[in-house]
Amino acid sequence: MHTKIFSATTIGVETNQVDVEVDLSFGILQFSIVGLPDAAIKESKQRVLTALKNSGIKIPERKITVNLAPADIKKEGTLFDLPIALGIMIAGDFLNVSNEFINETMFLGELSLDGHITPVKGILPIACDAKKLNKKRLIVPFANAQEAGLIKDIEVVGIKHLTQLVAYLKGEENISCTTTDFKNLGHIDAEKILNFNQVKGQHQAKRALQIAAAGKHNILFIGSPGSGKTMLAKRLPTILPKMEFDEIIETSKIYSVTGKLTNKPLIVERPFRSPHHTISQAGLVGGGSYPQPGEISLAHNGILFLDELTEFKRDTLEALRQPLENHTVCISRAQQTLIFPSSFLLVAALNPCPCGFFADKKRPCVCSMQQIEKYLAKLSGPLLDRIDLQIMVPSVDYETVTAKNENNLSSEQIFEKVNLAVQKQKVRFKKTNMFNSIMSSQEVEKYCILSAGAEDIIKKSFDKLGLTMRGYHKLLKVARTIADLENSENIESSHVQEALIYRSLDQSFDKLKNSTHAEKS
Repeated sequence: MHTKIFSATTIGVETNQVDVEVDLSFGILQFSIVGLPDAAIKESKQRVLTALKNSGIKIPERKITVNLAPADIKKEGTLFDLPIALGIMIAGDFLNVSNEFINETMFLGELSLDGHITPVKGILPIACDAKKLNKKRLIVPFANAQEAGLIKDIEVVGIKHLTQLVAYLKGEENISCTTTDFKNLGHIDAEKILNFNQVKGQHQAKRALQIAAAGKHNILFIGSPGSGKTMLAKRLPTILPKMEFDEIIETSKIYSVTGKLTNKPLIVERPFRSPHHTISQAGLVGGGSYPQPGEISLAHNGILFLDELTEFKRDTLEALRQPLENHTVCISRAQQTLIFPSSFLLVAALNPCPCGFFADKKRPCVCSMQQIEKYLAKLSGPLLDRIDLQIMVPSVDYETVTAKNENNLSSEQIFEKVNLAVQKQKVRFKKTNMFNSIMSSQEVEKYCILSAGAEDIIKKSFDKLGLTMRGYHKLLKVARTIADLENSENIESSHVQEALIYRSLDQSFDKLKNSTHAEKS
């Protein structure tokens, strides 16, 4: 007897329906799976037969053939265990399920040997696309039900054991559909959050982070060890706008396909990814024989923090160019091309020289000019051109550290202005997740209206700073964000002047080299 069960697989973060066709015919017991399965799927025949036996379900000895269609798409993972087991039960006349119910339902789940249904990867993107595939119901492992239950208009039934599924399909047990309210998930205890009022001094760096948060501008810190670069970066999430529903879904889908939603059904706080500088290019941008998202995709709608930037391999850093510009990463293989989202806010930090103390007030630099040049050469001009805000973070003196009455702004106070600027951008672009940094050339011309004085300053600075067209547009975008923070409709001279301060560090690298040469000679 032949039957067909509907399931799905993910390719990247996109869903493809898979028809699990099961045929039982007379002959010696033999179990074959075809349709480009990977090793984990091929091994499912042992899991399925043992789970059926240990669940008290006796299947007659027949020749079992399973086809995963379409056969030209590679399948991986263990989520086909449940539909294969169900197909065997129906084809072997152990279960009688209406064709209407089967056609409206997708089945996903891994089987343990005792019949328990264990969680699998990629449930959320499948739930998001189930409606497009004309399905109204998902039967998934109980541990994945909260994850899938966020999607409205889809019935999500969480199953713990194979015998429970049989009882449900026979009408002997009623299982309520799972629904999830994302507003009640994953909130952080406010008392445990890092706060900007814990950082002494560094007012200019805090201001730069406020601009970065308001307009989603990439930022680079350069300063001596212990000056507070990492401390500042770790507190940036406390002033970022809250994630919108669409952003939560987009980010959670990426974590779902990588199997990183084990302890929580959704990512409701902006990700903060901080990979070590020894990470490979594939680990950063994604890859593998079955391509998986890298750190830049896991940081989607959040922050990618690259500490000790110059310690990363140069080719690894250069791979960031396209994602920084397009907010996606394209991974090509012989048989397929995948596109992963990677719209992240880059925060980078580095020391000014190998020893870390060039131009430091407290300790002398011991590096030669050649060492400094080699050290800074890892940062290419095109990469620096994609970083909107570039700022020096000086070491803090004793008086600042011990000051009792210093007027330190809290994260809540800084966020007030950030939120004002974000709301202005929502109205301007009529989108919830659109920021000044993502403006197109046409939008820059439309929304970056300069006063006469501001235009004169930019005109004088264009050749003096050697700005590229990209650098010129980024300067205008930063000035637009500063104007939004000040609740100004037009970009004034003061806004451009402040933006120029954050845009001149790439030119200061040459000054570092020249001054080093003068000191050493």
